[in-house]
Amino acid sequence: MHIHILGICGTFMGSLALLAKELGYKVTGSDQHVYPPMSTQLMAQGIELREGYEPSHLDPMPDLVIIGNAMSRGNPLVEYVLNKGIRYTSGPQWLSEHVLQERWVLAVAGTHGKTTTTSMLAWILDQCGLAPGFLVGGVPLGFGASARLGDTSFFVIEADEYDSAFFDKRSKFVHYRPRTLIINNLEFDHADIFDDLKAIQTQFHHVVRTVPSQGVIISPKGVNAIEETLARGVWSPRVVYALNDPEADLSAQCLEPDGSRFSVHLKGEIVGTVEWNMTGLHNVQNALAALLAARHIGVKPQNGIQALNEFPGVKRRLEKLGESGGVVAYDDFAHHPTAIRTTLEGLRNRVGKTPIWAIIEPRSNTMKMGVHKDTLLDSAELADHVIWANFEHYDWLDQAVAANAGKHQVLHDVDAIEQVLSSVTGPAHIVLMSNGGFQGLPGRMKKRLEQTTEMS
Repeated sequence: MHIHILGICGTFMGSLALLAKELGYKVTGSDQHVYPPMSTQLMAQGIELREGYEPSHLDPMPDLVIIGNAMSRGNPLVEYVLNKGIRYTSGPQWLSEHVLQERWVLAVAGTHGKTTTTSMLAWILDQCGLAPGFLVGGVPLGFGASARLGDTSFFVIEADEYDSAFFDKRSKFVHYRPRTLIINNLEFDHADIFDDLKAIQTQFHHVVRTVPSQGVIISPKGVNAIEETLARGVWSPRVVYALNDPEADLSAQCLEPDGSRFSVHLKGEIVGTVEWNMTGLHNVQNALAALLAARHIGVKPQNGIQALNEFPGVKRRLEKLGESGGVVAYDDFAHHPTAIRTTLEGLRNRVGKTPIWAIIEPRSNTMKMGVHKDTLLDSAELADHVIWANFEHYDWLDQAVAANAGKHQVLHDVDAIEQVLSSVTGPAHIVLMSNGGFQGLPGRMKKRLEQTTEMS
């Protein structure tokens, strides 16, 4: 069977392509923006990628077209599929019907931390011999691929609240029917499809309604938006986690301010200590969520802790690009002010007073619309120097930075940014933050650091 995927280089659709390939289907795909890491892992699996959306991409005609949620009416290939009557479906629907049926689904939902927590949970289960299937909206370093079918009934999935397709406006996660559900956090995002936080809470409650009474819902203790959502009705047991709270089902006490070492307490009793390369209190909480989800299927927290001590991380989550002359550069996926703030907070606690440069591209649909303009600059307050990559010339961003002179500046092309960064001398930490390809800046930065190291 031949499947063609529209929007194949998106983090979700690319992962889905890997699963379809593993199931034995012939898989091809089209996308407008083809960039690593998704493009490289797809090509490594022998999946043919075609640039753009030409109707000729569907010659010979596939048996099924899976349409990504970034596709809309007016797209040449979408119109061709509809006009020709070619069979089509959404990615979440296909996944539900062909991969998730009769499996124990462990879903990780929330505004932030989904990719990292999903990767942690899959890693714990794998290290404990449970060989789970998984789909992650990124590339977990310990596996080298963003998805696999696995060898057991367990399937770990990053559960996104974004809509399924232009013809199915339900959130993706409504299709997944999880038995174990993590809700990490809940804030307003995706302003292009949601009017307000209440609209997002409604979608989260839809997925809560699908969790069986023998399942479990895992969430942080005392988050108002989550409590309001669950107050609409819960039919499953609930367990909670927190920092420094012995009354939570699972809690953590940081032994280092950057979160690189912390003790884990089950109902107030210490069960072990995590010592790892991750930073930030947000990642400590992500770890607690993953440990509770693993516990739901029988993994003792002590064994989960041992696995987390070896957790290698996720690509583009404060991923180190290189180091030269005391200058250390990182690539980070940033899509929301909270994600920017927590990442910089973790790095600041690790590096102390060493200068931090934050290079930020506001690329998510919500940020492009200026929804977060009142909090965006403050989210980078812990950096010493901030460059806003305003490639699409948003007036609101230019105006916001003009009104907050000092550490902030706006640059409008990647060459100008690279020129500024080339003059940075160590010791310094440079964080590139974008949820897209950043016009190749991470690769260029990595190459320059490697060349500088070779010359020294």
